[in-house]
Amino acid sequence: MNLKGIQITWLGHSTFRIQTPEGNTLYIDPWIAGNPMCPESEKNVKKADLLLCTHGHGDHIGDAVEVGKKLNPIVVGIFELCLWLQKKGVQQIAPMNKGGTQTVAGVKISMVHAVHSCGIQDGDQVIYGGEACGYVLEFSNGVKLYHAGDTNVFSDMAIIHDLYAPKIVMLPIGDLFTMSPREAAYACKLLQPETVIPMHFGTFPLLTGTPGELQRLAPYVEVMELKPGPTIS
Repeated sequence: MNLKGIQITWLGHSTFRIQTPEGNTLYIDPWIAGNPMCPESEKNVKKADLLLCTHGHGDHIGDAVEVGKKLNPIVVGIFELCLWLQKKGVQQIAPMNKGGTQTVAGVKISMVHAVHSCGIQDGDQVIYGGEACGYVLEFSNGVKLYHAGDTNVFSDMAIIHDLYAPKIVMLPIGDLFTMSPREAAYACKLLQPETVIPMHFGTFPLLTGTPGELQRLAPYVEVMELKPGPTIS
């Protein structure tokens, strides 16, 4: 896997920090303070230029409001989720919808489909948060990365391959709330990546899927098992 200077840090669950070729700091699904897999050394976010939110569940947007208010990053999400974040005090939103593409902080962002729910827990209410999504990111050095968000496998992943051809894909494998390794292996056949980074596993005992099982079922792709905290580049 050649990242050409991009730095990727997995913070556990579906949360990633990425440093772009321009030196901008991007967080995907910022669940940090309450994330049991996130190292303590990472829980005080000091720099964030861009936040990407795949959907409104608390284990994906848990720190979006706090980081958004503290560091004033540009926050990208589906339209309804962005409006909710704005009402909570986030100043810079860049709402979009599936099929749309925009360039923010030097990253070309395409929003793609995901098969999952998206209610926002707001006090004792569950608020409509639009739909769950994934993102294909194209960086200025040509690297293309797909973060699937929470999803089951769906046949249009073949379209994601045909339209965007990401070489690196981040897929949930934990089972119960997302794909298990079995469905993720099928997703690899549709997406045809060079490298898969598993996510959304091991956070809680109920999330039983493992990277080793995915590699066994998908020997035709490199499965890169990251540990929370260390940075790859």
